[in-house]
Amino acid sequence: MSEHPSSAGPATSGRPGFDERLSTPLWWFLFAGGVAVLLGAEIHMGYPGVRSWIGYAVLIPLALLVVWRLGSVRVQVTETELVAGDERIALEHVGRTQIVSRKDKQQALGPELDPVAHVLHRGWIGPVVRIETRDPASPVPYWVVSTRRPEELVAALSATRA
Repeated sequence: MSEHPSSAGPATSGRPGFDERLSTPLWWFLFAGGVAVLLGAEIHMGYPGVRSWIGYAVLIPLALLVVWRLGSVRVQVTETELVAGDERIALEHVGRTQIVSRKDKQQALGPELDPVAHVLHRGWIGPVVRIETRDPASPVPYWVVSTRRPEELVAALSATRA
């Protein structure tokens, strides 16, 4: 008999979930900070005394906040719903899913895109997942969601429907 612990998940785990933060690349913070320093230097050259530092004090935190905010969006599959940004859909209304690769993304988000579709797109993330909605009360035919781990998202949605 083996006395190794079970490889099963914790007792509180329910359905398999998915959670991903669509974060911005780290070098964006350096770039935004550099641009803010340059703009602060422009202000610094134009004002004497203490006022010359106001540009740095305002622009650097503002630039870093904007980049952080761009990357603070989450995509989650919970026990009952799919959450993409501020939008939610019950898992019972999720239909077929399709992974769209980086090279096919332009076509999917361009000529093939339905104008009423819910789109959560981040340009710095390659693939997207197209998720059909089966909610008769909703005018949205499908969602298009950026994700770095499309196979895991599709697997989480498939597991909840099974």
